[in-house]
Amino acid sequence: MSSIEVKSQQLESAPVYPLHSQQREEIDLLALLSTLFAARKQIVGITLIFALCGVIASFLLPQKWTSQAVITAPENEQMVELRRAMVNMNVLNVGANVDGSTVFNMFLKKFDSQALRERFLSTSPYVQALLSNKEVDTSELHRAIMNVSEKFKSQNNADPKQTASMPYSSWTLSFNAPDAENAQLVLKNYIAYIVNEVNISVLQDLKDAVELKIIFEKDKLKLDRSLLENEHNVNLQRLGYSLQVASAAGIKKPVYSNGQAVKDDPDYSVALGSDGLAEKLKIEESIKDVAQLNVAVQNREHLVSQLEAINIGEVDFRPFKYQMQPSLPVKKDGPGKSLVVVLATLVGLIVAAGMVLTRHALSSRRMELDKFI
Repeated sequence: MSSIEVKSQQLESAPVYPLHSQQREEIDLLALLSTLFAARKQIVGITLIFALCGVIASFLLPQKWTSQAVITAPENEQMVELRRAMVNMNVLNVGANVDGSTVFNMFLKKFDSQALRERFLSTSPYVQALLSNKEVDTSELHRAIMNVSEKFKSQNNADPKQTASMPYSSWTLSFNAPDAENAQLVLKNYIAYIVNEVNISVLQDLKDAVELKIIFEKDKLKLDRSLLENEHNVNLQRLGYSLQVASAAGIKKPVYSNGQAVKDDPDYSVALGSDGLAEKLKIEESIKDVAQLNVAVQNREHLVSQLEAINIGEVDFRPFKYQMQPSLPVKKDGPGKSLVVVLATLVGLIVAAGMVLTRHALSSRRMELDKFI
């Protein structure tokens, strides 16, 4: 049996590869602290740069100051002048639905009106001051007005989470601007502008109600006069026919004056006799104004004259009651300058420490790889 001779060959030397040691899960805090301490100058420098950027940003950030006013529905003190102007209207039964709740809701509605905001801001010195040039085109002015109009806010103070309702409802009106004085001034002027718009609308509604009442009463009076004219003409014709019938029947005196019993004609009455009918016809023909003997028509004419005498002049009333007038802000909105600087400093410190530790980790890894090469 033949045997196969196997020659042992020397294995080629395998390349040396770094053997990864078992990773340690512990973190050497002292090593990290020593690394950070060694790079303390770099960390302090980066932190100071971030702090300086925070200081600059705190001055460059837009300033926002919010002025607020709290209002409730008007009370008797605010509505007394309007009620005094409506006394004659109420006496003459002029239907005008104007009360405290109505004018308060009208004020809130007009305060949120975008059209009224644009009209107010289009002539406001505040908007003109925001524009760089005095002569600006329409589009630039419109953009400025839209940006400013968004800063008006109205908010109902009623908390829906509370089970017990408040005895009254209040609203907060606000406006924010780059400085406190302008915030207060613009809000105060805009509230006054809306109050004036409400006054004009309410007084116009009252004038329209009086005008409609006058038109109604005049038309009703014209109809009543027409009915009386027709009735008067029919009476004249009936008296004329009755006079002819009485004369033909030989009835000269009233039939009830001598005790006679005569069945009167249902269409043409002859009971007065020809003498009485002639005198009555003479009186009816002498009447030139059909309302002379009609109390209802005379009362309606007096009502029309009283309505025409109503003069609704300028009435100064406020559609709400101030709980707090437009305030002068004492604290700006958003974070303060010191908070911005502190946050920037902390961010700089974190970034600097992260950079140092990352660089140290990369350097340590590179040194380990170089040992095995």
